[in-house]
Amino acid sequence: MPGQSYDYIIVGAGSSGCTLAHRLTEEAGTRVLLLEAGGWDRDPWLTIPLAWGRILQRRMHDWMYFAEPEASLDGRGIECARGKVVGGSSSINAMAYVRGHRGDYDRWAAAGLPQWSYAHVLPYFRRQEAWEGGAGPYRGADGPLTTRWSRYPDPLAAAFAEAGAAAGHPATEDYNGAQQEGFGRWQCTIRDGRRCSAAVAYLRPALARPGLTVMTDTLVTRIMLEGRRAVGVACLHRGEGIVAHAEREVIVAGGVINSPQLLMLSGIGDPDELRAHDIAAAAPLKGVGRNLQDHISAGIAWRRREPGPLHARMRLDRIVRDLAQTYFFGSGLSADLPGGVMAFLKSPLAGALPDVQFLFNAAPMAAAPYLPPFRPPYADSFACRAVVLRPESRGRLELASADPRVPVRIRQNFLAADKDWAALRAGLRMVREVGRQAPLRPFVAEEIAPGAANESDEALDAHIRATGISVHHPLGTCKMGVESDDMAVVDSELRVFGIDRLRVVDASVMPDLVGGNINAPVIMIAEKAADLIRGRQPPAPVNV
Repeated sequence: MPGQSYDYIIVGAGSSGCTLAHRLTEEAGTRVLLLEAGGWDRDPWLTIPLAWGRILQRRMHDWMYFAEPEASLDGRGIECARGKVVGGSSSINAMAYVRGHRGDYDRWAAAGLPQWSYAHVLPYFRRQEAWEGGAGPYRGADGPLTTRWSRYPDPLAAAFAEAGAAAGHPATEDYNGAQQEGFGRWQCTIRDGRRCSAAVAYLRPALARPGLTVMTDTLVTRIMLEGRRAVGVACLHRGEGIVAHAEREVIVAGGVINSPQLLMLSGIGDPDELRAHDIAAAAPLKGVGRNLQDHISAGIAWRRREPGPLHARMRLDRIVRDLAQTYFFGSGLSADLPGGVMAFLKSPLAGALPDVQFLFNAAPMAAAPYLPPFRPPYADSFACRAVVLRPESRGRLELASADPRVPVRIRQNFLAADKDWAALRAGLRMVREVGRQAPLRPFVAEEIAPGAANESDEALDAHIRATGISVHHPLGTCKMGVESDDMAVVDSELRVFGIDRLRVVDASVMPDLVGGNINAPVIMIAEKAADLIRGRQPPAPVNV
């Protein structure tokens, strides 16, 4: 509690923080304080998989971040949803389980981080999961995080995969296994029909351990430094200022936005930027807040010829029963998302790795309950988003104030590189080509966005500018790298350069974007960090 000393203080109870709290308290006698700015994840909507759309659209349990207006996106300020709740973004995300391509981690290794090659991180991916298909060379069966196939019962999903094959694309049995490239069945973090967040998987089992203390509604405002050593944190707990001391380490796990903000508020960052806010520089690290990357996407949508299974279930009296069935018993249509298919493909611009991801949605995001004659049913449709997997564009974060309660300015800088425009255009054309294949003809009435007549580069660019959005995979703002890299903030063991007893463990340390969703990689990083922090021998590299 406030004023006490702990072995470790973890700032942020998101995916990394929950994982670290679980692993560090496995050792009897270890005292861990876990601090979270949000509240507990008790809201029933967080439990029900189908409720993800409601959570995102209403920005529930969210920091409510928006990027600065982007000229490349018609002056829109794109939302940047980040979880402000125990479990962090794993409590509000779409529950996709994706590891990225093995080439992503080998690229990190080649850039001076040899202990982060695919062979070195694969054991941690296996350690984290309990895969319903059982253990294998690539998969784990005994980890805390339940992973399973999508079970959404809609023939449209199979037809979309068949259309991918008809368009000449490969298939993959397991995009988290030997081959990522191709159309594959969606994998998700759902347990017994309910969301399996990092809080469910990692934190809940650790709560009974005497060494773990969790404080919610607690905003960490500063890392306390003695010289060049981290010794604790200052916080606001429900408006009251408190201090906690760390005898071994302070571990910052606040995420891609909050971690660099906390470092800068504590005097760790670009001295010129800190000086503008009257903050003395304790460690001059120009890379803090730089190197921001995220997946940008745009989609093709079709009106559905006949309503799908969700449409019938969304009648008000039916969906209320279905939601209750999922919440209490883990069954019903609400126990999954209306998807079922994902693809990682090479556009004509690709190199050795897939450069475009397809995110398929068998129902409209705007699907809402209806009750004739009082509220008419919505028009059913489906869509597929094309995602640029490894954009060249880089953004940054900037302090807006020395007040920790004031959000930083987020400059995503989406589509600053011509190559990113070209890749997204190519991805949209690939989606459209799949939509024209014979297996989808029984389902497609017409293309409704951007419209079949909009074929030119100029028309697609206008569609991208008007509708392009983040896929919510921001990372890189406390880059892991070698000391000679002036953008690097942490070393290969996630220790902040120039400050002892301080690490950053979250998506912000990732040097660049992996080819896919990032929650599984973030948990992998925390699993590996737990071994580094405890001085444990890492598992032997697995070469498969």
